[in-house]
Amino acid sequence: MKNTSLIIAASLFALASCSPSAKLAKKADKKFKEEAAYNEAAELYKQVLAAKPSNPGSVNAMIAESYRLSNRPALAVPYYKAAIDGGNKTDSIKYNYAYALKAAGQADEAKAAFASYASTGRRQKWIDRAKMEESNFGKVASLPNKTDDYEITNLAIINTTAGEYAPVISPTQDLVFTGSRGSKIFAQTGTPFTDLYKVKMADFAGDSARTGTLPTALDKVNTSESHEASATFSKDGKIMIFARSNDGSRKGPTDVDLYISKLGTDGAYGEPELLSVSNPTAWDACPALSADGKTLYFASNREGGKGGIDIYRSTMDANARWGKPTNLGESINTAGDEMFPSVGEDSKLYFASDGHPGFGNLDVFVATKDKEKGTTVENLGMPINSKADDFGIVMKNAYEGYFTSNREGGKGDDDIYYYKNVVAEPKFVKFFSKGNITGVASGTNTGALAGAKVKLMDATGAPVAETTTDEQGNFSFPLEENKNYSVLIEKAGFFTKRDNITTNGKRPTNRELKQKETTIDLAYNNSLDKIKLQEAIEIQNIYYDYDKSDIRADAATELDKMATMLKDNPSINIELSSHTDDRGDNKYNQKLSQKRAESAVAYVVSQGIEGKRITAKGYGEEKPIVKGAKTEPEWEQNRRTEFKVTKITKAQ
Repeated sequence: MKNTSLIIAASLFALASCSPSAKLAKKADKKFKEEAAYNEAAELYKQVLAAKPSNPGSVNAMIAESYRLSNRPALAVPYYKAAIDGGNKTDSIKYNYAYALKAAGQADEAKAAFASYASTGRRQKWIDRAKMEESNFGKVASLPNKTDDYEITNLAIINTTAGEYAPVISPTQDLVFTGSRGSKIFAQTGTPFTDLYKVKMADFAGDSARTGTLPTALDKVNTSESHEASATFSKDGKIMIFARSNDGSRKGPTDVDLYISKLGTDGAYGEPELLSVSNPTAWDACPALSADGKTLYFASNREGGKGGIDIYRSTMDANARWGKPTNLGESINTAGDEMFPSVGEDSKLYFASDGHPGFGNLDVFVATKDKEKGTTVENLGMPINSKADDFGIVMKNAYEGYFTSNREGGKGDDDIYYYKNVVAEPKFVKFFSKGNITGVASGTNTGALAGAKVKLMDATGAPVAETTTDEQGNFSFPLEENKNYSVLIEKAGFFTKRDNITTNGKRPTNRELKQKETTIDLAYNNSLDKIKLQEAIEIQNIYYDYDKSDIRADAATELDKMATMLKDNPSINIELSSHTDDRGDNKYNQKLSQKRAESAVAYVVSQGIEGKRITAKGYGEEKPIVKGAKTEPEWEQNRRTEFKVTKITKAQ
């Protein structure tokens, strides 16, 4: 596309040579064509435009192209539009206008511009890509939105009004990044040359909390005449690979190449050497080493790719030599640009792309390999991605890391952001059962029960802990997460009681937990009934069908509790009594109630209770709860079962 731009420039020069602003136009053309000083060219072309030339469409086109080639496509939008409205029919102008709209976040206008080029464009490769872009816009609605899952913070201790991007974590726990903060200006963009910087990660608490020193430059690696960017390190830190680019003139390297630097005995990286995988005629950048250091991923626009910039892989052989780079293929590379690869903590490949369906220009994606499905690519979704450029992600661990974005709200150009997945972040919960035990005598609560023994047991009945209630009847036990427990409460002169406590389902979600460690108190309050001989106590929910003595399923559940109570209170003997309603013959009801009492006793005995500890007594209709009952609910209440302690064999 650069060649097309030069044709436009040549055309402009020819037209402008006869105008009053010919000298200014000639100077602008020289900056654009010969020096590639696009930032200066844009300013000069704007002066030409202000002079009201006879060819404003062409001048607007050159301003737009200057912004595009200086990596500021969003600024090109009004000039592309003015060029097209002014009658400029250059094929590349229409095509680049669509991409400028996309970079500016004007999705609807960009989609329409791509559709227009797809139907009227003249270059088939661009037509195909325009169709792809138009299709991608239709998939945006289905992309994941994980805004509630992530916290995103601008890394304020690093970012400046200049550009900072491509963070990477070194083996010495430095955050190494690319910064454009020097004094020498790169004419193509009008911004300073980039260098590599580092800052100790211990100097900040994950995000923007400043506790240490400012970043320092990697002096032995950085140069004043070239860009240095996008470093990657071997696991042992002995080698660093990074990208170094041209100096903006026709002297020296004319593009971007990969360099390797070895760690010296002084603890600094030494003189870099050109890496063998670099192609001298191509743009090779964004290196990333695998965890074992034997695979190098990088981005390149070399011939034979799938589109603009593709991701390649080179593997180190047994002699520590890098093999011939191979393209990662169509599952990852598209007709667009794929760059800034990184290997995550999960061993998956992360990369940035403007060719896969995304929210804006560059989005961050993850590639997952599956033996059956092959390689699948997934957009990381919002808020990692936005309508702006999002790229250069690096994982600190499975739930937090850093990435680059030029989204709104930053400090200037590209900024480095800290992210944390609050759903995936490990959160610890400590459970405590905090209980209070009171006493009850003849149905009246007598207040705090001090000195009660409380035993905690696991789901198998094995003892876990034991304590005694204090003067206020309080006790506390630590509990484990997702566990079932039983609690046994004992005190002389009171019925021993058993109950259940669980932490299953009690843990809040990670999103709900705001702290790394949270304490949750589970309230447990209960009461012990004082033992009183011959005092009738109703066993709730022991009902019988009319004229029947069979134990119903709901009654069996309650009788199980009675059996447990007798096991927990081995010193008592009881009478278990049954009562009927007043329908039917009195003698018949007496016999029926006796059968019911005997059925209940037989059931309890079948649960392991000695028969001599429990006697059956039928009272028939002699002792109704509801006298003169007339309705089925009232009759059912009278058909009840009770028990009373008849003997205490030894002190409780």
